[in-house]
Amino acid sequence: MKSKVTTKDVEELIETSNRQIREESATFRRYLMEEVEWGDRLICIKGARGTGKTTMMRQRMKSEFGEDSRKALYVSLDDLWFARFDVKGLVRYLYERGWTHVFMDEVHHLGKTWSLTIKNIADQFRNMNIVYSGSSLLQLEKARGDLSRRQSVYTLRGMSFREYLHLEGQGDFPVLRLEEILKNHVEIAESINRKSKVLSCFEEYQKRGYYPFYRESRAKFRERLMDTVNKVLELDYPSIDEVSRETIIKTRKMLMVLASSCPQTPNMSELYRELGTARDQGLKMLNALERAGLLALLDAKGVKLGDLSKPVKIYCDNTSVMHALVPNVDEGVSRETYFYNQVRKDHSVAYTGIGDFVVDGKWTFEVGGRGKGFAQIADIQRSFVVNDDVAVGTGNKIPLWLFGFLY
Repeated sequence: MKSKVTTKDVEELIETSNRQIREESATFRRYLMEEVEWGDRLICIKGARGTGKTTMMRQRMKSEFGEDSRKALYVSLDDLWFARFDVKGLVRYLYERGWTHVFMDEVHHLGKTWSLTIKNIADQFRNMNIVYSGSSLLQLEKARGDLSRRQSVYTLRGMSFREYLHLEGQGDFPVLRLEEILKNHVEIAESINRKSKVLSCFEEYQKRGYYPFYRESRAKFRERLMDTVNKVLELDYPSIDEVSRETIIKTRKMLMVLASSCPQTPNMSELYRELGTARDQGLKMLNALERAGLLALLDAKGVKLGDLSKPVKIYCDNTSVMHALVPNVDEGVSRETYFYNQVRKDHSVAYTGIGDFVVDGKWTFEVGGRGKGFAQIADIQRSFVVNDDVAVGTGNKIPLWLFGFLY
């Protein structure tokens, strides 16, 4: 039985919230900040651990309500405060005293009934605006409690190369549409190179730039990222899916095995035997690793793994996690991983037997090093070669780094 919320108890949270908002820097903002319709009454922000959901929520509070607000509160639901007090009791207390906004972080720590709790809060306190964040593992379509008509859902990805250049003081460049890149890549690349050290930054970005927390300690970045991976598997995964300790161990082993051999057309039956798990359970583990932002699964038709079909190829989700998990990263694998990661945010990317990727069912891309040519896609219409280690392209040969400007 949770204790009744009192003024003294809430003041503890208010003090913590205001301190965190004061300490939050607002000099660099993620792309999603401008896309969210902040006026909506119920907003869900999903994303993998380490992508910056907490920072974005605090930045929004700071810009909208100032540093010592008595109208908006930020709380993290993994705080020990919620071992004693009920979140609905907290919202009721604030609502009755005229507060208008609650920003709730780490909603999956409410347990299996998290969606019912959010639904009840939204229904009972209709003048309260609620923004909540949750792990990318959350399966909203299967959640208990119908939130679909009540909320706006957004997903925060890791940093694009464009954002990384901005954070590194190399220039604040606009987002590009894929059609712009395909048509005008030479002029665009020349303009960007005049203002920033693109190639040297690109090499560093691939190692650690996908996660904004790299700025906190570059020397300890891998240690921090591995800790993030472990929290995903040890804390987030079991809080959302009913999995045993044995399944968590097998899922970690699956991640390490697949990461060290990406990309591949996997022999999943052999892998399941090695892990000692049945096919259905193995596919669920694979799906969880994709949802967690650790692996990326490529289908021949660009279809997600929701139907538990066999993926054609498996990649690490991004180059930064690949560098953390794999001792010796293959350059060719890194190139493909980067292209797939940056392009698939707003585009359908599928496997093709000719070339490496087909995008939106109409553009074929062959990804390679500086010397890669058109031999493999010579007879394919609307085909392009994507070259690494090239500052500016020519014709239908486009620099790999430029696909990091799509968001």
